[in-house]
Amino acid sequence: MFGGFHWWDLLPLALIALLIWGPKRLPEMGSSIGKTIKEFQKSMREVREPEATPTAAIPPATPAATPELPSAAPVSATTETPKE
Repeated sequence: MFGGFHWWDLLPLALIALLIWGPKRLPEMGSSIGKTIKEFQKSMREVREPEATPTAAIPPATPAATPELPSAAPVSATTETPKE
């Protein structure tokens, strides 16, 4: 059954859980655990198979799209050096 467990192994655990949380709370907990497992599996699937980015939607870079950087001004000999 579940990794080597049989129903008679899980029965005492189920009875203890029933005594601790009661019959009203157990279905809520089971539903919550099921949703958590589904979300975990979904996130693991997304990690293993990331969505492909559509390359056709991204336009190629054109020279006009990139800004022109100013050229460096030549350093003159008249610039002051910091005094210590």
